[in-house]
Amino acid sequence: MSPLKQPWLWTLPLIAAAFAWAGSVKAGTLLGTKHDFTGLNQRVGVVAMAGVAFSDYGSPCVYCHIPPEKEGADSAAVGGIPGWNRFIPATTQYDLYDSRTLDNKVRTPSPISLLCLSCHDGTMAVDMTVFKPDTFRHSEDAALHLRINGGDSLMNCGKCHSNKAAHSIEIKHLGTDLQNDHPFSMSYAGLTRHDLDFRPPDSTYGFDNGVKLYEGKVECASCHNVHNPDVNILLRTSADRLCETCHIK
Repeated sequence: MSPLKQPWLWTLPLIAAAFAWAGSVKAGTLLGTKHDFTGLNQRVGVVAMAGVAFSDYGSPCVYCHIPPEKEGADSAAVGGIPGWNRFIPATTQYDLYDSRTLDNKVRTPSPISLLCLSCHDGTMAVDMTVFKPDTFRHSEDAALHLRINGGDSLMNCGKCHSNKAAHSIEIKHLGTDLQNDHPFSMSYAGLTRHDLDFRPPDSTYGFDNGVKLYEGKVECASCHNVHNPDVNILLRTSADRLCETCHIK
């Protein structure tokens, strides 16, 4: 029978392609992840997050990215992290990893890692953005503007998220003492191929398994993909293979 006489026969491939496209779009976006702030209430079944703990801006993107209607605006000119919609934390407060064998001494984190720290060091509110969307109404905002901080304070998420009323926030609170964390914002030692303890990257952007380099540097986002809702603790590759992506021993 001719497909022209049975229209549903030739529409099936189009429908299948549409579903495949929709699935791939969600898998590669922020929607459904732990950083999808506007969707937290629905995801965890409460009404205490967006609009209460922090301002609901109507889009999960603007908590990090400059709103589209502000395109061309310079966040750095008003105290923001260059290219991002967050304010610069007090960089002098950080104690970064150091050792006698570390060649790349880092004193100040790069902007893309400051973006992560601006929430996870626990010093600024989650909704403390440089620019607000045009649709946001300050007069209707009654949020508490809480910080990702495990301390027992009305300014902190830890007031409720203390493993009593709700799960503990402490694991998400890195603080400002980062001496026990993997070093970041340093030039990757494998770039020059002179350090035999490190694997050379597959390209200037990083490794084929998803681990990334940013202008040749190791950053928070080198190992963590905040846009992926499918991977545990947001790792770019499996935990058992992550370290050996870069380290030979």
